[in-house]
Amino acid sequence: MEMKNSEQGDVKVNMTDANKNFRGIVLSAGIATVAYVVSAILPSGILGGTLIALLLGMLLNPFVARTDGYDNGINWTAKKVLRAGIILAGITLSFSQVIEAGKYALVLMMFTLLTAFGVGYICKKVFKINWKLASLLSISTAICGGTAVATLGPTIHAKNRDIAYAISATFIFDMLTVIAFPWIGQMLGLSDTAYGLWIGTAVNDTSSVVAAGYAFSEAAGVLATVVKLTRTLFIVPIVLIFSWIYAKKETPSQAAEKVSVRKIFPWFIMGFLAVVGIRSTGMLPDSTIAVISFLSKFFLSMALAAIGLKTSFKEIAGVGIKPMVAGVIIDVSVVIVSLFAQAGILRYMN
Repeated sequence: MEMKNSEQGDVKVNMTDANKNFRGIVLSAGIATVAYVVSAILPSGILGGTLIALLLGMLLNPFVARTDGYDNGINWTAKKVLRAGIILAGITLSFSQVIEAGKYALVLMMFTLLTAFGVGYICKKVFKINWKLASLLSISTAICGGTAVATLGPTIHAKNRDIAYAISATFIFDMLTVIAFPWIGQMLGLSDTAYGLWIGTAVNDTSSVVAAGYAFSEAAGVLATVVKLTRTLFIVPIVLIFSWIYAKKETPSQAAEKVSVRKIFPWFIMGFLAVVGIRSTGMLPDSTIAVISFLSKFFLSMALAAIGLKTSFKEIAGVGIKPMVAGVIIDVSVVIVSLFAQAGILRYMN
């Protein structure tokens, strides 16, 4: 009889844990759904679904913070669903696109990557920003905005407030690029190729790249999108490098030489590359790719909603204005370097 009572008690505990996970997951999914609807209603490129989900989550943070039963599911979503979203994001890119982007884009990205992380390092020193936040601001500009931040953040064990801050820091800048860059491109008399290369390497979020690119011309929009997607592949080496940096910084000096690559390796990146490989075979129909791409974006929105639910606006405000200034400086530096670099590369290599 006592055994039966014990077993019943265990079942109740398990059911309670499952219920707690369920509530947090459903709340995150609900926010992601609302974010998707709002994003679809708004004009293209103004607000991405992931950013809307993050902001909605932060708005609901005071409610969740006072309510029991959500933490387990929110934490699970922020970690597990995030990785699933990143893995599935590989469906938007094939290795053939890297070749299609050509030697111009790859050389140009070397300039922008060095600029983003170089200026980010200088800003860290000047503004005395913690190295994790500075790294998130740099990778947001160098690679692909929110997706890159969401990928690197857990790898270096960044605080949720820093992840949210880094994603938010590039929001206003991306909005300005959609409005101003087509006009600037026309004023400078840029060709479709020059403008596509510039936008593809200088603008952060994919939706902003698409909006700004196609606002100039269809040819520029296609090239900008391909270049932008190619940048996504750089998530792999960057995350690996920062995995090593984190292990060195967080490991006591006497044990620094014993850092295990197996332990610090972000294995979900292998899943990302596997999906890229599957897409590269050309065997998947467009309808399947579209479904997987949607699931990727939805999972990322769920994960960022969960991160938002764990982060308050007060925490973000507490980070201060200096990181925001640093983010703008990094963005502007990459825009300028990309503009001059693409002009020099096209002139030299043609």
